[in-house]
Amino acid sequence: MTDESINEPVTRDADRPAAPAGVPLEVAIVVPTYNEAETLPLLVEKVVAQNIVGLGFVVVDDGSPDGTGDIADRLADEFPGVFLVLHREGKQGLGTAYMAGFQMALDAGAERIVEMDADLSHPPEVLPGLIARLDTADVAVASRYTDGGGVDPAWSWGRRQVSYWGNVGIRLILGLKVKDATAGFKVFRRKTLETIGIDRLRLTGFGFQAELAYRCQKAGVNVVEHPYVFMTRTAGKSKMSFAIIVEAFLQLTWLRIRG
Repeated sequence: MTDESINEPVTRDADRPAAPAGVPLEVAIVVPTYNEAETLPLLVEKVVAQNIVGLGFVVVDDGSPDGTGDIADRLADEFPGVFLVLHREGKQGLGTAYMAGFQMALDAGAERIVEMDADLSHPPEVLPGLIARLDTADVAVASRYTDGGGVDPAWSWGRRQVSYWGNVGIRLILGLKVKDATAGFKVFRRKTLETIGIDRLRLTGFGFQAELAYRCQKAGVNVVEHPYVFMTRTAGKSKMSFAIIVEAFLQLTWLRIRG
């Protein structure tokens, strides 16, 4: 496995202030996008409807050919608070998108940083409860596999088995205590990301979430799980494939060997 570094990002919002006067950024929603033109406006609308105090967004778009980046710029112009858009040239991996987005959120002064998908598989209605868990924890994981969690009832038996046993396998490889090892819906305290060191993260694809869980566990931060039901995306096309999963297993095995 070769390490991939974050390329110098292209941004059209370099002069945007970190936070408007009198409106401190408390919660930053970091959302990587690639061809999410249909769902991004809906996501923003649904998140805003949760009435989260000090809310802001960081969208990292990898040159989406469907115009997602332009839509994000329009949303930024309309949003009354902090809405940062990072435009990158071409697909550079989920991991590097989150790393860049996390750093932007920290630089903008966010105290709580949320990662979630743009495809509405992570219900925005879960956010208030998830964020509140940081009152007594360092990381809160929206979990499919803790009591009260689950997956879309429409999933086939086969898909459920692949998801469940794949998660079990990753937990065994890395020795993880968290029940949902591949969760991509989490919220971090600022100090947590500073403690684990964003620049230490190495995996850029499907294995990124498991590496993030592994780094949190090794750092000894307090991680809690908050139940939710993962839903099938409402529009667009999934980027997941069997080859991506196999590659992640190999990368995570090497990660555990290296420590």
